[in-house]
This record gives sequence, C-alpha cells and structure tokens, in this order.
Amino acid sequence: MTARGAGDRAASAAAWIARLWIVPVALLGWELAARLAGAVYFPPPSAILVRLHELWFSGPLGRLFLTQEAVDHLLPSLGRLLLGWAAACAVAVVAGVALGRSASAYDCVNPLIHFFRSIPPPLLIPIAMTLTGVGTPLQLAAIVFGVVWPVLINTLDGARHVDRAYLETCEVFGVSRTAQLLRVVLPAMAPKVFAGLRISVALALIMMIISEYVGSTEGIGYHMLVAQSQVDIASMWTAIVLLGVLGFVLNSLFLRVERRVLAWHRSARRTG
Repeated sequence: MTARGAGDRAASAAAWIARLWIVPVALLGWELAARLAGAVYFPPPSAILVRLHELWFSGPLGRLFLTQEAVDHLLPSLGRLLLGWAAACAVAVVAGVALGRSASAYDCVNPLIHFFRSIPPPLLIPIAMTLTGVGTPLQLAAIVFGVVWPVLINTLDGARHVDRAYLETCEVFGVSRTAQLLRVVLPAMAPKVFAGLRISVALALIMMIISEYVGSTEGIGYHMLVAQSQVDIASMWTAIVLLGVLGFVLNSLFLRVERRVLAWHRSARRTG
C-alpha cells in the first residue's frame, strides 16, 4: 500500500469517527435524563451496558467472549436473519429480472405483486404456522415474505427501465441475449437493486424479531419476551440495544459493499 493510499484510509477513518460525535452526546443526555427521572422502565445506559456485558459478552476468550446466553439466542437469530435475507434477495432478483424483461409477464403479475406487498407480513404469521409449524421454518418464511417485496419491486423497476440506446447498440453489433443481460442489463439496474437490498436489511431484522415472538424457544425476540414476563427491565433493554447495534453494523457493512460494487457507477456520474 502506498503512503498516499494509507493517508487516504486514515483520513477516511478519522472522518467516520468524527461523524459519530452524536453518539456519546446522546448517551450522556440519556444517562442524565434517566438518573434525574428515576424511572424504573427507563434505566440509564451505564446500567444497561453493565447488564449487556454480564448477559451477552462475559464468556471465555475461546468463544469470543460470548456467554451461553449469546450462543443460545444471538447466534440462532443471526443465522436465521442472514439465511432468510439471502433467500429472499436471491428469489426477488431472479424473479425481478425475468419479469422485468418481459412486458407481457410484468403486466400479468403486477396486480398480484402489489396485492401481496400491501399485506402486513406479521398478519400472515398465524396462517404460516398452519403450513410450516413453529420454529425455524416459520421464522424463515416470515423473514422471506417480509423482505422479498422491496427487492422485487426495485429489481423490476431497474430491469424495465434500462436505457434503450444501450440495447439497440447491442442489437446492431449482434450481441447475444445472455451477453446483453450480463454486460448491460444487470449493471444498469444494479443501483436500483442495491437500493432495495439496503431497505430489506432493516426489514429482515424487524421480521426476525416478530417471528421469534410466536412459538419460539430461542432468539433475541424470545429473550425479550422472557425478560418482559419476568419484569427484568435491564435484560429487556440489553436486547433492544443489541438490536440497534446489530442494525447499525449490518447497514455499515452493506454500505461498504455497495460502495465497492457500484464504484464504477459513481465514477460514471462524476465524469458525465
């Protein structure tokens, strides 16, 4: 790595850290407000962080400090989250490309897409229980149904609105359909697809928690229900904070991947 490259990375890291100044300010405000109010259901962040460490991250080094509680609840939730999200995105992208490139197919299924996407996914969980039973199959089905729609709609939109000039140029030069798809259609629709994928990350996290409220014996959502039933306020808040941190980390990782994959798109917009 060159000195200039290392300097750019250091400057980027410093800028990223500088943008997080609001976090300690918000935590300090929360701490002061909670202590002044003395509310039982609104503990200060210092108490939550102590309980968070005890409950989730005070395990042995060989287990990356994860406690048995984290192994029993955090890891299963993460596994279902990633598997359900990946399955939904794969189905949505493939279906979106196929339907978006066929006007007749799009006209046929478009009313059905907008009908099903208008149904709140949590309302279908009782129906899904009769088909899949409780446990992991139900949770994966809930995540997939909740995640698939924004990715599908964005993929459809991207596939249908590829610049016609690009396609006509391919036809003039005799470019095959497969080459057109791989070299023209997919790159042109990539920004819209990534926009849908980013929205889907947050939806997957929400559906993961909701699905674990029903008939589950493990997971962060199940842990929150148990803590609530036992009036263990600090433990319940640790799960809430853990979900917030998890959402922030997943979003940050996704943005890094998006910037790397779509670097050509930003360069083209600047030069254009």
